[in-house]
Formats: sequence, structure tokens, C-alpha cells
Amino acid sequence: MQGTLLVGTAGQGILRSVDDGASWHRLGLKEAIEFDGVVRCLAVDPADPRRVFAGADCGICLSTDGGAHFSRVASPADGMTVWALAIDPLEPSVMYAGTGAPSRAAMFRSLDGGASWTRLPPEIPEFCRGVNRPRILAICVDPAVAGEVWFGVEEGGAWRSGDRGDTWTRVDQEGAREGAIANPDIHGVTILAPADGQPRKTLVLSVNTVYASTDDGRTWVGEPSRLRFDGMYYTRTAQPLADGSALLLAIGDGTPGTRSHIYRSADRGATWERALLHAAPNSTFWAFGTHAADPRFVLAGTKYGHLFRSMDGGRSWFKDWRDFSEITSVAWTPHVAPVHAHPQSIA
Repeated sequence: MQGTLLVGTAGQGILRSVDDGASWHRLGLKEAIEFDGVVRCLAVDPADPRRVFAGADCGICLSTDGGAHFSRVASPADGMTVWALAIDPLEPSVMYAGTGAPSRAAMFRSLDGGASWTRLPPEIPEFCRGVNRPRILAICVDPAVAGEVWFGVEEGGAWRSGDRGDTWTRVDQEGAREGAIANPDIHGVTILAPADGQPRKTLVLSVNTVYASTDDGRTWVGEPSRLRFDGMYYTRTAQPLADGSALLLAIGDGTPGTRSHIYRSADRGATWERALLHAAPNSTFWAFGTHAADPRFVLAGTKYGHLFRSMDGGRSWFKDWRDFSEITSVAWTPHVAPVHAHPQSIA
């Protein structure tokens, strides 16, 4: 596999490999992201894989050399922990960022490719029941409808905008039973574009249920995850492959969890098959990493630092040789940029 592997962690900043994982390097001591800092999310510019955005405990950071170096982008999120980043697939100059614990949960938008940012409504309460301070875990931009963007908050509900974030509507209804999202503890949002005669499908993952809508969010169907996924309830995240061939789901028996699996769907989430894991993960799978350059190659990281990879579109998975600190995000970029610095090797 030709490219650069990136692992975002809580405690070791970003680790980077340019030799398919044979060796790994941490960022240097003079980078904007602290040597032992917290990085919650990564986003690779689809138009230029040398540009990698990172959401860190210091704000929004940008690399223009494939992750070798990062500088902080001045924004209203400076000094805040950025938990989620998303780039509009229809208009890549439009980006979104979401913050959260230990800082205040808030949404931000850039209209110039990440050069400048403004804060968006709504105002999210400072505290919540389940995790003390809310955090925006997921941002999803519709791949087919201009201006449509969603975000999900742990714990603060699912939110939708049809005007690129100028205004928002909260979608969940706490305590609702049928036809609505009943849990405000949202872990993931995924939108599948219309394909093969199938309508657009929106998936919202609460902590214990996968909710699905095919009528633009007016009604929802959800079945408790423990009934669908071998008794496991902790529904973490979903990832469609870039070619639309499959949808992946990470789930575990809790956080950090002792038992976790990856499930694969070839019918847009209607049915699921358990993927083959050639090693037992040490905790719940926490994040996926993909790139359109090769939809068959997928990375997955666990809460306690195991890195898995699949070369067949998520059907089977092999564990990487080394362990990391808490993995929060994973990514890979094709077209490796030259490395001119001397980051610390930890191979």
C-alpha cells in the first residue's frame, strides 16, 4: 500500500508511518500539536491529500505535507478541543468543525477551505447528564444535497441544517417511542446518497441503537443494537466505503469495553454480517479511516490503542504489530509527501 498512515491519539498527538506501518514517528517538539497532546479527529482534503486537518486540544490544525508538520489555523476554536471535522464533498471549500469536553460544545464553519472560521448556532448547554460536558462526536455533510449537514452530540441530540449551518433544527425527541430518535446520546451520523433505485438513507447512531430514515428524517426505524449485534449495545460509529459498495459499523459491549466487533453491510444497513477479525481487539473499536483512492483499504482503531487494517473492503481484519495510546481517529493519504524534518522515531 503506497501512502501515509496517520493515527490520532489521546496522549501521543499524531503518529505517522510512510512505510506501510513498518515504523512510526511522532510529531516533533516544535509542532502546533503538542508532542503528547490530544487529537480527536483527522480529515484529509479530497482534492489534495497533502492537506490534512486535525482537531486537537489546541484547536484546528493543518498540515500541507501529508501530516509531517502541523500549524494551528487561527479560529474562534483556538484553545478548544475539536472533536469532529467534515469537508463538504460537493463543495470542498466548505468545512465544519465541532468542539466539546473539556471545552464548550459548539459548531464552526469555514467557507474558504479552512483558512478562516466563524461560529455557528445553536447554543448547546454547558453540561449534560451522561458525560458531564457534551461533545460533538459526528458531523456529516450530505453527499448529494447541497447545503445539507448534520451533527450529533454526546449528549445533546441530533441536529440538521439545510442552509450550510446558518440555521439548525433538532431532530431527536427524548423519550419518544416509535418513528423518532428517542435517545439524545448521539455517536454517529451517516448519509447514503441515492443509488441503484434506492432513496437517500440517513443513519443516526445513538449509544444503543442504529436509527434509519428514508424520508429525509420525518420518520425513523430503530432496533436496539443488542438485539442485532450479538448482545453488544455500545454503538460507536459507521463508515461507508468510498465506492458505495459497503457500510461498516463498529460496536462493543461498553466503553472502553472488553468485547468488540466490526460488522459489514452490502445492502445499505438493512442486514449485517460480522467481519472476520484475525486477532481479538482489546477494547471497543473507536474509529475508521478510508480514502477514495482505494476503497478496499480500511483502518480501524480501538479505545485502548489497537490498530487493525483490512485489504478487502472490511470483510477481514489484521492487527498492526504495535500498540498505541488511546486511538481517537485514523486516516491514510495516497501520494506520500517528502519528509524533510526529523521527527522522533518510536518504532
